[in-house]
Amino acid sequence: MNVYQKNDIGALLKQNAYAGRGIIVGTTPDGQNAVSAYFIMGRSANSRNRIFVEENGAVFTRPFDEKKVEDPALIIYAAIRKADKKLIVTNGDQTDTVVDALKEGKTFADALKGRTFEPDAPNFTPRISAMLDFDGGFKYSMSILKSADEKGGACCRFLYEYPSVPGLGHFLHTYVCDGNPLPSFSGEPERISTMDDIDDFARLLWTSLDKDNKISLYVRYTRLSDGKEENRLFNKNIQE
Repeated sequence: MNVYQKNDIGALLKQNAYAGRGIIVGTTPDGQNAVSAYFIMGRSANSRNRIFVEENGAVFTRPFDEKKVEDPALIIYAAIRKADKKLIVTNGDQTDTVVDALKEGKTFADALKGRTFEPDAPNFTPRISAMLDFDGGFKYSMSILKSADEKGGACCRFLYEYPSVPGLGHFLHTYVCDGNPLPSFSGEPERISTMDDIDDFARLLWTSLDKDNKISLYVRYTRLSDGKEENRLFNKNIQE
């Protein structure tokens, strides 16, 4: 068994019709760019009625059709925000929690201590988060907060810290697969191969996500030498 094997992210996504929400962070093979990506999927009409909107470097989920919104809780939030030399990517309103904590001089881990999994019984969807840190060389952290049991009686907290390794990325998502209730992600973030070209990587992600359940995808490459960003945005509701 090769514990250092890097998986094909396209194959991982194609094998999972409902990964839920997913975060990818890593470094391009040439070592020149930090890679970050976030996608959302949905099964209900309320969940599928969303798009990503980019505003001043931040990314928000927004209703596609305001008239069809049933419940904005847990599905409308800032997914990506900057905080000084850090980029925060999460699957919920803990994005704001982390940004506010960093401004107060606290750490990524400190910020998440006050949060738990989502209160959407019986799924108890995990809160997944990542922080790309560009201060003094690129490195990144990932976190998952998930229920300790099927009753939502306690929260398990996992924090992973990674150095920048050219060609290596990590993939963290909310669900192992489709189901009722939905089974929470298990194990460490999955090791994946990254790509130098943002268009190739973004296209691979978008075309590999389940065509019925995918909603939106955002990919950002940040050049490590000067911080220049390249972004790619996909919204199923707008494109179709």
